[in-house]
Amino acid sequence: MRVGNMYGPDHTFLGVPSADPDDDAQWRHAAAVIVGAPFDGGTSYRAGCRFGPQAMRAADYLPHDGSRPSLALGVDALVDLGVVDLGDVEMYSGDVEASLAALEARVTRVASAGVVPVILGGDHTIALADVTGVARHVGWGRVSVIHFDAHADTGDSQFGSLYGHGTPMRRLIESGACRGDRFVQIGLRGYWPEPATLAWMAQRGMRSFEMTEVVARGLDAVLDDAFAIATDDCDAVFLSVDVDVVDPGFAPGTGTPEPGGLTSRQLLDAVRRIAMELPLAGVDVVEVSPPYDHADVTAYLGNRVVLEALGGMAWRARRGRGDAVRQPSDPLLDGR
Repeated sequence: MRVGNMYGPDHTFLGVPSADPDDDAQWRHAAAVIVGAPFDGGTSYRAGCRFGPQAMRAADYLPHDGSRPSLALGVDALVDLGVVDLGDVEMYSGDVEASLAALEARVTRVASAGVVPVILGGDHTIALADVTGVARHVGWGRVSVIHFDAHADTGDSQFGSLYGHGTPMRRLIESGACRGDRFVQIGLRGYWPEPATLAWMAQRGMRSFEMTEVVARGLDAVLDDAFAIATDDCDAVFLSVDVDVVDPGFAPGTGTPEPGGLTSRQLLDAVRRIAMELPLAGVDVVEVSPPYDHADVTAYLGNRVVLEALGGMAWRARRGRGDAVRQPSDPLLDGR
């Protein structure tokens, strides 16, 4: 049953066409689809990101006409990829297991059709359903994960529950949906997790680039290492972006802000490069909490993360067909 959008009007991501998720003929032609996951029942501090999908869909000062040509890449990803919006999955924050099961079923159906799901969260609990759904199509343990976040999200439990936005990455690795030694985290900082959780992560072979390492070595060098890990003996990559990886000065509208993160520019450049160079099978953008936002800046960032991911995918597809492509470093105008 089509839900539409759970909170607010039924507008789509920047005006792309809507489609009924239960009618495959309406969306199987697309290379990527938007899926809303308006769930914040796993939040441990400030709630409100159930409203994130709607905020990211609407955040723009340009007409919502389903078109966004990229200056950097020379593609119009929404058009080139035939992007459609499947609306929100029914996710009630009081029933985490039913909500995750519904999202996993939606993502599995999309991925199994050869379409890339782009999921708008919601808190990071949803990553358990997102990555599992993609792994059911690509293969158990065959999907690597690149995870941008201030927090590792590898806790054993949260307030006595196995499910919450501090635990999904542990659940994914424990289930075998993805491998710990093909799980890369970028941007960690602050004062959690504690030594016992760090030891568990090390035992599973996880690679975490804490912000001091990112600063010391540079983000491009970190991405080089991350790409080598993610593409070794895996068939596809899932990109999971928690907006709190960005310094709260750039992204105040999030549930667990941690000072000292990436800049918006760094995150957008990194996401674009990942989508250009790696075989993405799924993307989620999570933890946008409009009640704590200021002037919609965090919603705009989430929106642009999605556009950069889609733009990189469109560029990669064009290059794969042998078409001429624009490099981000190429001059936009040449008056000679």
